[in-house]
Amino acid sequence: MAIVTQRIKKQVIQSISADIGTASEEYFIGIGRSEDWNDSDIAPAAINSSREERNFRLGLQSVKNVIDYSFVVPRYNWSSGAVYSAYDDAQVGYPAQTYYVMNDNNQVYMCIQQSKNTVGQAQVSTVQPTGNTTGTPFDTADGYIWKFLYSIGALDANKYISANYLPVTLVGATDSDSPAAIVEQKLVQQAAIVGQIVGYVIDSGGSGYSSTPTVTIVGDGTKAKAGAGISGGQVTQVELIDSSGSYTLGSGYNAASVSITGGGSPTKPASVRAVLGSVGGLGADPRDDLRSTAIMFNVKPEGAEGTDFIIGNDFRQVGLIKNMKDSSGSVDFTASTGLALKRLEFSSFSTQFTTDNIMVGGTSGVKAYIDKIDSDTIWYHQTEVTGFGNFGAGENITELVGNGAGSLNATYAPFVNPEVDIFSGDVLYIDNRASITRSAEQTEDIKIVIQI
Repeated sequence: MAIVTQRIKKQVIQSISADIGTASEEYFIGIGRSEDWNDSDIAPAAINSSREERNFRLGLQSVKNVIDYSFVVPRYNWSSGAVYSAYDDAQVGYPAQTYYVMNDNNQVYMCIQQSKNTVGQAQVSTVQPTGNTTGTPFDTADGYIWKFLYSIGALDANKYISANYLPVTLVGATDSDSPAAIVEQKLVQQAAIVGQIVGYVIDSGGSGYSSTPTVTIVGDGTKAKAGAGISGGQVTQVELIDSSGSYTLGSGYNAASVSITGGGSPTKPASVRAVLGSVGGLGADPRDDLRSTAIMFNVKPEGAEGTDFIIGNDFRQVGLIKNMKDSSGSVDFTASTGLALKRLEFSSFSTQFTTDNIMVGGTSGVKAYIDKIDSDTIWYHQTEVTGFGNFGAGENITELVGNGAGSLNATYAPFVNPEVDIFSGDVLYIDNRASITRSAEQTEDIKIVIQI
C-alpha cells in the first residue's frame, strides 16, 4: 500500500507560498452570492464540480488581493487538567492527546516527555509551560518536559490565529528591525541539535524485573542517556532523565536502538524504542516539529474598500482565485481590490428598487438579481435562475416581485462591465456559508485554510 509522505505535503505548501510571493502570480479572496440559498437559507455543502465553480463565479461580488499567508497547524491551548502526549516519530498526523500547546502568552511548546506515575500511567498537566529557553528542554513541577519552539507576535496573532488554527513559520534572515519574536525564534532555530533522541516508548514492559535495569542507547550518534523505572516486575518508565538527575539527548543519531539490561533475572525482556527528533533537530523548523500540512490565506476587507465592496447587502460564499483578468479578459488584474458586478445606468427611477429582488427588462425580458443601488445606478448579477442576456438602452426596468421601476439611459450604452472577468483565473477553494451582512463600519476577517 502506497503513502504520500509528510515531505511532499510540505513541498506542496512551500510551492504555493513561493508562488504567492512572485510578481507574476496573483491570489484573490472573493465573496459573493447575495441571494438566499433556499427557502430556509441554509447553506449546502460545497461540491467539487464544474457547475459549483461556475455558479460561484456568477454570484461573485468583490475580490481582494492576498498578501498575508502562513503555514498553520491545529490550535491547542494549554489547559490545566489535560493529558498531553509526548512527540512520537511513529505517530501519523496528530494524536488524540496533542503533543504541543500554546500558552496564555501565545508561546508554543512541544511536549517531549509525558508525566507518568510509577506504574506508567499518564498524569494530567497542572503547570503551564512558560519562558523562552533557546536550546535545552525544561521540566515543570508536574513531571512534563517541554521544548520551547517560538512566540507568536502580535501582528501574526492578529492575522493567523483563529479558533481552530495557529501560525507556524520558518524564520529566515533577521536584522536590527526584526520583531523580538522573530529574533527569538531565529535563536531557537540556530540552537537546534541534529540527531537527538527526544523520547522513549515502551512497546513491552517485560516481566520478572526485581531491580532497576540499565538503559543503553546503541546507534550512530553519541551521548544519549536515559533512566528506567519498574513496578510489578515490569519496566514502566524509560525517561530522558537518567540516574544522575539530568537529561542528555545526545546528537548525531540517524538510527538508534534501546537495550535494557540487568534488573535481576527478568523472565521476559522489555522492549523499548527510541524517538528521534525531526530532521534538523527540534526547533530547527517548527513546521516539521508540528507536522504542518496546511496553509492559511487572510484578507480583511474594510467597509466599502473605496467602492469595490458593496455594503448594505450580504454574501454567502467565499472563494480563493488565482490569476484573474480584468474585464477585457486579456490583461492581468493586479489591483488590490476589484468589483465583479455588472452595472446599469438609469436615466431615472420612478419607484425605488430593492436589493436582492429580481429586475426584468420590459423589452428584452432579461432578468437579474439586484445587488446594490446608488443614485441612478444598479449593480447586478445573473444566474441560472434569472437566465442570461443584456438589457437594452432606453428600455423600462421593473421588479419581478416589487414596485421598483425606472428607465435605462438611452443616450449611451447603459451596460457597464465589471472590473474583473469573473470567468478568468483558477478557482482553488469555495466555502458555502450562512449569510453575512456588510456595513460601512465593518471589517471582515476572512481566513481560508487549505489542508494538503
